[in-house]
Amino acid sequence: MIFTAISHLQTPAELYSIDKESVCVRIKTAKNDVLQVTIIHGDPYVWDQDIWQSSETFMSLIGSDDLHDYWTVTLQLPHYRLRYGFILTSTDESVVYTERGFYQEKPKHVSPYFCLPYLHENEIFSPPSWVKDTVWYQIFPERFSNGDSTINPDNVLPWGSEKPKVDSFFGGDLQGVINHLDYLSGLGINGIYFTPIFKAFSNHKYDTIDYMQIDPQFGDEQTLKKLVQECHKRGIRVMLDAVFNHSGYYFKPFQDVLKYGEDSRYRDWFHPHSYPLDPHAQKPNYETFAFVGMMPKLNTANPEVKEYLLQVARYWIETFDIDGWRLDVANEVDHEFWRDFRRTVKETKEDVYILGEIWHQSTPWLAGDQFDAVMNYPLTDAIQDFILRGETAGSFKQTITRHLFSYPHPVNQVQFNLLDSHDTARVLTESNGNKNQVMLQYLMLFSFPGSPCIYYGDEIGMAW
Repeated sequence: MIFTAISHLQTPAELYSIDKESVCVRIKTAKNDVLQVTIIHGDPYVWDQDIWQSSETFMSLIGSDDLHDYWTVTLQLPHYRLRYGFILTSTDESVVYTERGFYQEKPKHVSPYFCLPYLHENEIFSPPSWVKDTVWYQIFPERFSNGDSTINPDNVLPWGSEKPKVDSFFGGDLQGVINHLDYLSGLGINGIYFTPIFKAFSNHKYDTIDYMQIDPQFGDEQTLKKLVQECHKRGIRVMLDAVFNHSGYYFKPFQDVLKYGEDSRYRDWFHPHSYPLDPHAQKPNYETFAFVGMMPKLNTANPEVKEYLLQVARYWIETFDIDGWRLDVANEVDHEFWRDFRRTVKETKEDVYILGEIWHQSTPWLAGDQFDAVMNYPLTDAIQDFILRGETAGSFKQTITRHLFSYPHPVNQVQFNLLDSHDTARVLTESNGNKNQVMLQYLMLFSFPGSPCIYYGDEIGMAW
C-alpha cells in the first residue's frame, strides 16, 4: 500500500455538512492501490466499559484521476458530533488511518481519531436554492441593444456599422434589454448577469466613477426598477457586477488624492507609495489593478471604505430588489471584507447569490463565510482542451474528477459555469468558426453540475 498517497484533510472539500444532521466525508488513495475503504465512526461520548463504541460503513469509490482514487460516504449524526477514522484494505494488507497516523488495529481510545466537535447549523454551507436550477445569460449592456436613442453618448456609432473596438460606443442600454425579455424567456433563460451598469468612463464600466448612480447612457433608476420588475414577472433573476477591488480614475475620492496628495482626507482610501501620484507611469506609484493607472486599488481594510462599499451592496438590493452580486477581481480583496460583505448582503436579502470572479482553485473563499460560488473557468479550460485542443477523453475525465473533488458537492451545484465572457474570446472564435464544436461544448456545459451561462449572442453564432 502506498501510504504517502493516502490523504484526508478536514477542509470543506473533504468534510462538509449536507444538512443539520448529516455530513459527507471524503478520502483519497493512490490510484488502483486500495481495494476497499471502510469508515469507522461514532459519537465521541458513547462508551462501554472504557471502550469507545463505533460503527463501520463502506465508502464508495466516486472517481479517479491520474494519481488518486477518491472515496466518499454520507453519515447521519443524531447528536451532531463525530469521531472517525478509516480502514484501508489492499490485496496484501489492511491498516487503520487516523488523525495521528497509521495503526495495525483500531485504537480503542477515541483520542487518535479525526474529530468533528459539533455540527453547527449556522455554519452549514447554504447557497440560494434557486441557483442550481438557473440558466444565466450574460449581457454587456453597451453592446446588447439600443432601446432609447435619446440617451446615446455623443460619440455613438450606428448599430452594427463596424467591428467593436476598445473605445467604441453603440448605445446599448437597459431599455434595449427590456425590449428583448420575451426573447430571453423563450430561450429558457431565468437569470441575467449584467456587467457593470454604474457610472463610469469606459464602455465596459469596470472603472467606476459613482457606485450609487446608474450610468446615464444606460438609463435611470426608474428604468432599472422596471427592468427588474419585468424580469421577476417572467421568473428571471437579476445579478449586477461590482468592482470593489479598485475604482476608476474619475472616482471623486481618487481625484481628491490626485489634487491634494498627502493632505487629502481620502489618502487612506487607496495605497499610495509616494506623492504626487503619477497615473501615467509605466508602473504607477500607487497600487492598482495590474499596472493600470486608471484603476487605483481601494483599501478595503479602511473602515470608511468598507462602510461605503457595504452601503453600496445594501443600496442596490434594497432599492432595486436585485438577486445577485458578481464581484470583480474578488481574489485581490481581503477575506475579512468579504466576510462582512456576506453578512451585510444576507441580512438585507437572504437568498442573494454571491459570485466571485476567481479563475483558480478557490477553496479559501468557498467555506460558507464569503461566496456562494466562483466563475468556473477551470471547467471552461477542461471542456475546450478536450473539444478544441486534442486532449483525450481519459485526460478530460481525470481533470474533471480532480476538479469536482476539490469542492463540496453543494458548491459544485451552484458554480457559475461558462464557455466565454467579456474577459475571453468568444467560444465561436476559439472554435475557429466551427458551430458544431460550439454546440458540443454547450452540450457538455449543460450536462455538468452547476449553473450554466450563455454569453449574449452565442446562441445565434455571434463571433464579435
